[in-house]
Amino acid sequence: MDYLGDIYAAQPFWLWVALGAGLLAVEIMTGSGWLLWAAASAGAVAIATAMGDLSLTTAILVFAVLTMASTLLARRYLPRSLPAHGGDINDNIQRLVGRRGAAVHAFKGRAGRVFIDGKEWPAELQDGERLEAGASVEVVGVTGVSLTVRRA
Repeated sequence: MDYLGDIYAAQPFWLWVALGAGLLAVEIMTGSGWLLWAAASAGAVAIATAMGDLSLTTAILVFAVLTMASTLLARRYLPRSLPAHGGDINDNIQRLVGRRGAAVHAFKGRAGRVFIDGKEWPAELQDGERLEAGASVEVVGVTGVSLTVRRA
């Protein structure tokens, strides 16, 4: 422990920066969200050691308290996931819910094709009504790559 104390006495700022960078690297690889706050806390302790003379014991205590507080606050106040619809900008099918388009041909039974946002999509009518070619439709749901539509 004396050797670690000597290293800490010589370079406390860089040890905390290295710990923060290591934690951040593991966070980037795993994407868990748990190590982000510990990495930020290590960065804060690095700044605190550069501004003042913190002993190793005090720095570890500050790191622990900051990590616990920031993790709890983040879990409490930051959203856990994206909204159910419209949250993923890369989901080009789910974003169609609520959009309007037109029937390409008359629907046969409940199945047909619609033209929305410059693309033709397979679709199924929400209700069993008849739909003619060119009729205005609104997307009310998505199942796989097929849209569920209703007359607009």
